[in-house]
Amino acid sequence: MTIPAMERRGSGILLHVTSLPSEFGIGDMGPWAFRFADFLAEGGQRFWQVLPLNPTHSVHGNSPYDSVSAFGSNPLLISPELLVEQGLLTKEELHPVPDLPRGRIHYDTAISFKKRLFPLAQGRFGQQGKPEDYERFCSENAAWLDDFALFVALKERFDGRPWQEWPQDLRDRSPESLRAAERSLAERIEQEKILQHLFQRQWVALRRYCNQQNVQIFGDLPIYVNLDSVDVWTHPELFKLDKDKRPTAIAGVPPDYFSATGQRWGNPVYRWDVLRETGYAWWIERLTRNLELFDIVRIDHFRGFSAYWEIPAEEPTAVRGEWVEVPGEDFFRVLLGHFPDPPIVAEDLGTITQDVRELMDHFSLPGMKLLVFAFGDDLATNPYIPHNHVKNCLIYTGTHDNNTVRGWFETELTEDDKGRLFRYLGREVGQGEIHHEMIRLAMMSVANTAIVPMQDILGLGEEARMNRPARSDGNWQWQLVPEQLGPELATDLREMTETYGRI
Repeated sequence: MTIPAMERRGSGILLHVTSLPSEFGIGDMGPWAFRFADFLAEGGQRFWQVLPLNPTHSVHGNSPYDSVSAFGSNPLLISPELLVEQGLLTKEELHPVPDLPRGRIHYDTAISFKKRLFPLAQGRFGQQGKPEDYERFCSENAAWLDDFALFVALKERFDGRPWQEWPQDLRDRSPESLRAAERSLAERIEQEKILQHLFQRQWVALRRYCNQQNVQIFGDLPIYVNLDSVDVWTHPELFKLDKDKRPTAIAGVPPDYFSATGQRWGNPVYRWDVLRETGYAWWIERLTRNLELFDIVRIDHFRGFSAYWEIPAEEPTAVRGEWVEVPGEDFFRVLLGHFPDPPIVAEDLGTITQDVRELMDHFSLPGMKLLVFAFGDDLATNPYIPHNHVKNCLIYTGTHDNNTVRGWFETELTEDDKGRLFRYLGREVGQGEIHHEMIRLAMMSVANTAIVPMQDILGLGEEARMNRPARSDGNWQWQLVPEQLGPELATDLREMTETYGRI
């Protein structure tokens, strides 16, 4: 399969929506999102890569990869300023604006601020009758929206407790109990549906604007879902659970570059035999939803479609686990029956074996190359070094899971690594230049698509890192400040993009 937007040379920037400038504690789909789209266009960039848009929660460290829903969207990304434009809020109601230090996302403040505003907007929504686009949204998305809104309402009723701890009749989804809950929580259910609709309305407008600027939105789909999610609650048969709906096995990765004890993610693993019997219906519905939101979709932890690391649920780390095979070829063959040439990118980082390569090659799926992985003692044969790239791949300086290029250079490279890096560049460079040189290497690669995190565009250090995979707190907090997005930066970016034929 091929991705038309990636068949010719192009480049883009990785910046999650939450990291956009904002005076409300967290980036959103408002004016700064449109200004960033303008910046991309002015800089000759064709792709805006974002992280998953699913709901986040402080209990899970505000991670976009750890959500209560694989289908729902994050209300925190709704723009208060656009709600004012839509007549659902007044300008006065946006005050007082939180007085916050710049450059960091403040989740607790943003949640409190928007929890004050949302009921006002919800109360005004549809006062003259529900809009036609709302009724259509609810109808077209009923397969996931009805359960999602009920789940959110029940979580609130039970003070945020995991659904496995709800009364047994609701835990096990007794039809009579579900109907009773829908009646008693009807108002709260409706409120949540309105928020999801408002998100959709703002996102569609932003995506349309980006496309008009010749910018494609590049989204991200986590392979696993959270145990305490509406997905596991509504489809327990698809996961390895015991009679009390608790996992018998969980997902993660074995010891690797990031952690000596591996990563124990805690997500329940799929019963691929059951998924296969259903014709992978749940996955098809999930991909359908993501293709409604994005022009291109990256599937995180792609190697899990060939084999995944299964850890007994009682194990405290990921050290004791085993690789379990997955019917990946059959899965993608069925998928192609529903989505001819779907715009899918495989996140193929980490422990990649021959079977994973064969799966990707069989379906011509583009994978990823990271320059921060390229300068070990296997320089000549390293798959991430530019002279070993292929056209059908994406080259990154790094991703949200890595240190920034400058942070990597300052704190992670050994002297031997630096020596190899300098020899490859043809000269020695300092910490103030390294980001520019690494971007240049990415841009000049034969890879059709080059993606650079915004932190590397700006040459920021380790303090701007987005995520540390082995850490559960202190992540997902970096935020752009307005003056960092100047016209000179766009001009410099366009010149480099033109030089290496990526316009």
